[in-house]
Amino acid sequence: MNISSNEIFAARILIVDDQPANVELLRLLLKDAGYSHVYSTTEPTQVSELHRSEPYDLILLDLQMPDMDGFQVIEVLKTHDHDPYLPVVVLTAQPGHKLRALQAGAKDFISKPFDLIELTTRIHNMLEVRLLYKKLADYNKTLERAVEQRTIELRESEARFRALTELASDWYWEQDPSGNFTRVSGPVLEMLGISVGTFADDPPEHAKGGWNETERTTLQAKIAAREPFLDFVFTRVDTNGRARRFQVSGEPMFNEACRFVGYRGIGVELLRPH
Repeated sequence: MNISSNEIFAARILIVDDQPANVELLRLLLKDAGYSHVYSTTEPTQVSELHRSEPYDLILLDLQMPDMDGFQVIEVLKTHDHDPYLPVVVLTAQPGHKLRALQAGAKDFISKPFDLIELTTRIHNMLEVRLLYKKLADYNKTLERAVEQRTIELRESEARFRALTELASDWYWEQDPSGNFTRVSGPVLEMLGISVGTFADDPPEHAKGGWNETERTTLQAKIAAREPFLDFVFTRVDTNGRARRFQVSGEPMFNEACRFVGYRGIGVELLRPH
């Protein structure tokens, strides 16, 4: 993520100084350096409202002003919820004010009287950081909107999937990462002769004899490897001695962070032809 020179020179800069001569000097210096959007005010009480209505990329703020000094302006600017990054560079001839200004929230300082190289270098560097921050914030907002939209789409798709599978099968099922049923639609537990656990886990004592161990081992291996399975057929002998055949299809589920959260699938009982 880079900031071009054109973006830097097109940045919005506000000069705040109660001395018109200082304002005019800075305007000329910035214009000669190539900056095209330079604004100014000699009224520090107006800065907050100006920045709220038309946010600036950089505010060059004199500290020693009547009615409202630069430190007070900084405190007011810090209350702006729309701009948590305070784009202020203070202008001061007092060495002791530099540290105080930085501690108050200013991002940098420029000493008076102005040194042209120091002035242009600090402003350029500050604007590059400021514009990178804005670009990153915009990118994060775009990413958040995309994630929210994708989450909505996934939920809608999930609802359609469940509706369709429930219509097309004897049962629909979901399991957590440990293999426990978390959602069941249809008589899956009764048909399989289990009350807890999974297809692949050890069945209850009263049902152990009814399972085909080879088929169960194969299904266990697929689930352990988190593989999808399609139309997997297995058999079971119920308590009446009747052999029953079932067909299941399943797939692993993952959340937005790509973490495995379980399995879901459908199943039908395969009826023997008369």
